[in-house]
Amino acid sequence: MNWIRIVALVLFLILNLSAPYPAFASVCRNYDIDDRLHQHYQICIISINRSAKNYWEYRAAVSVDGVKRPTEVYNCRERVRVQNNGTILPFEHKDPGEMICSFFNSSRR
Repeated sequence: MNWIRIVALVLFLILNLSAPYPAFASVCRNYDIDDRLHQHYQICIISINRSAKNYWEYRAAVSVDGVKRPTEVYNCRERVRVQNNGTILPFEHKDPGEMICSFFNSSRR
């Protein structure tokens, strides 16, 4: 009877370890701040959802140099991001919003 348990355990482990797991990868880009000083920072998109109603808007969570930002709405038509408290901020140079809008090719229309 012990050998049946051992065979069952081995089969369970083989099946469990051979199952494919989803990949959890972020889309990251490095941006140069100053070419002369070789300074740069990294922006990663952690999660992103496109608005069903407004195709030019994305709700995304990003990290900048490994520091995660709260989820915000990125409006590619107006070139602004809307924070959770309703504050509207324009995109800055090398802003995560620029990356989101250029990556998903949803610039002004």
